[in-house]
Amino acid sequence: MKRAVVFIIFFAILGVSLAGLYWSQRRAKSPPVSANAVLDIVADAQRDVTRIPMHFTRLSDEQEISLGRQLAANYSGIVRKPTPEDEALEKYVRRVGGTVSAHAHRHLDYNFHLIPDHNMINAFSLPGGPVYIGEGMLDQMETEDELASILGHEVEHIDHYHCIERYQIEAKLKNLNLDAVGALLEIPLEFWQAGYHKDEEFEADREGVRLAVTSGYSPYGAVTLFTRLAKLCNEYVIHAQSPEEELSELAIQSLTGYFRSHPLSSERLDQINRLIAEEHWENRKQQKPFHVEYEVHNGQYVK
Repeated sequence: MKRAVVFIIFFAILGVSLAGLYWSQRRAKSPPVSANAVLDIVADAQRDVTRIPMHFTRLSDEQEISLGRQLAANYSGIVRKPTPEDEALEKYVRRVGGTVSAHAHRHLDYNFHLIPDHNMINAFSLPGGPVYIGEGMLDQMETEDELASILGHEVEHIDHYHCIERYQIEAKLKNLNLDAVGALLEIPLEFWQAGYHKDEEFEADREGVRLAVTSGYSPYGAVTLFTRLAKLCNEYVIHAQSPEEELSELAIQSLTGYFRSHPLSSERLDQINRLIAEEHWENRKQQKPFHVEYEVHNGQYVK
C-alpha cells in the first residue's frame, strides 16, 4: 500500500512537470525551453520520493537522541586520552558549536567533540546530535568563522535527517531490526566519516552557511576554508608537491578520503557564492580570528 502511494506521488509530479513543459512551449513568443530543466525536476522528485519510505519508519527525536548517545559511548574509547591542550581546544569547539546549533530547526542533543589526531582532516556527525572534528581539520583553519561553517555543515546533516536516514538504510541493507540497537552499534566509525549523497552534501553546505550567518558569523568562512582545502588537495594529492608544512602520509590519506567522498570544491564554492549574492551578504566579510584560550600555571597547561 505504501509503495503504491509512493508511485502515485512520483507520477503525479512527473505529470505536472511534463504538462508545464507542454504549455510553456505552446505559449506565443515564449523563450526556448530546455528539457534539461524537466529532467532536473524529475531527478529531484525521484530523489525525494525515494526518501518518503523513511518518513514512515523514522525514529522519533527521543529515540534518535538515545541512539546517538549510545553510538557516541561506543566510540568513546577509540581516541587517545586528551591532553590539557586538547581539552582547551575541545572547549573552544564546544563553544562555537553550541552557538551555531542553538539556531538549528530540530532541538536535539547537539554536542561537540575533538578527535585529538593531527592526521584526521575531516569532521562527521552521528544521529541525534554528536558532532566530531579532527585536529587535522582544525590545523587548516585560520578563523572562527571557518570553524562555524564546518560545524554548521555537520549540524545540518543531523538537522535534515541525513544521519538517521543513512543509519536506517544501513540497517535495511544488513537486514537488521531498528530496535536491535546492540547489533546496529557495531557499525564502524569509518561509516560515519564517509561523505553523503551529493545533494545532501550541498544541502548541508547551504544550510550550514545559513546557520553560521544566523549565529553571527561571516558566510565567507566557508569560502576561505574550502579554498584552502582545495589548494591543499591540489598540492598533496594531485601534484604531490611539498609545501613548507609537510603532511604525514596518514594525513594525506585522510585528505584524499575527504575529497573523494565530497563534491568538487569548485561546485561547493559556486553554490556558496551564489547564496551570498542571493542573500546580499557581500558586505559580511569580516571574520573572527581563530582563538583558543589556555590556562597556564608555572609554564604548564592545566585543565
